[in-house]
Amino acid sequence: MTYRNTLHLGADPSSLAKAGRILAEGGLVSFPTETVYGLGADATNGRAVAGIYEAKGRPRFNPLIAHLASFELARGQGVFSPAAERLALAFWPGPLTLVVPKAPSCTVSEIATAGLDSVALRVPDHPVAHAVLEAVGRPVAAPSANRSGHVSATTAAHVAADLDGRIDAIVDGGATQVGVESTILSCLGDRVAMLRPGGLSRDMIEDVLGFALAEGPEGAGDEPVAPGMLASHYAPRAHVRLDAEDAEPGEAWLGFGPGGGGQARISANLSPSGELTEAAANLFGMLRLLDRADIHAIAVAPIPGEGLGEAIRDRLARAAAER
Repeated sequence: MTYRNTLHLGADPSSLAKAGRILAEGGLVSFPTETVYGLGADATNGRAVAGIYEAKGRPRFNPLIAHLASFELARGQGVFSPAAERLALAFWPGPLTLVVPKAPSCTVSEIATAGLDSVALRVPDHPVAHAVLEAVGRPVAAPSANRSGHVSATTAAHVAADLDGRIDAIVDGGATQVGVESTILSCLGDRVAMLRPGGLSRDMIEDVLGFALAEGPEGAGDEPVAPGMLASHYAPRAHVRLDAEDAEPGEAWLGFGPGGGGQARISANLSPSGELTEAAANLFGMLRLLDRADIHAIAVAPIPGEGLGEAIRDRLARAAAER
């Protein structure tokens, strides 16, 4: 982990504009929402999003919520069913996250969606969050601003206690109002399901829908498909062979650092220089690139287990598991 000189910013217009610039340039900024403080990165920038996992010490590449300044902007990222649209119109801005299919125009990076065909979206109801999102002008991935496994932060002081020296800036907007994370609903297919209870009650949601929420996604397995819930994730059709010294004839090669892949039918390199943040940002996109119909196996070069390498190896091990 590279330590940083964390800026402590107020909620005045110049500070909020600065926070937006830091995010747009690929930095990490914590800011308040009405629920808890979020740790933000430009959701369209895979390297920036990888920095969230590094700063939090997050053990796996779970999907992250993309925050936007308005429902209209959210429409460019996701496909909203009639039920999802009713919920967005009723509760946004507010403490509700909707997991919807990706729109063709979705710009949220593969690492932020954990390689899935769905995206978790929210429009927060906080003037500071809104100003920061307006300033950056892009979706902002923002899980809770705390070290992984620690209690979520509801003040700037809580954020500093966990993340000072690990992120670029903390915007102090006072204590949050709700104090628990957003409610997450899956709006995939014909079902609307509760994935995580949070700051918006079940009764209020069901009153708008006119029917009862289902519990969990269809086909739930052992992999997170959105923050706070479990379901199947993207895995290649091809067999994944880990810690390979080289590719065998007919295999694809997923490299890390120099060398390897001489006999591969197709190859990609997570990071030719052996840099783990770059590798994390490239992981899901490169797995998709190599997963062709004429490829029976993907040979993966050894990847060190420290830092972000732990999360990369975790995801690859799950992709390699028997299905």
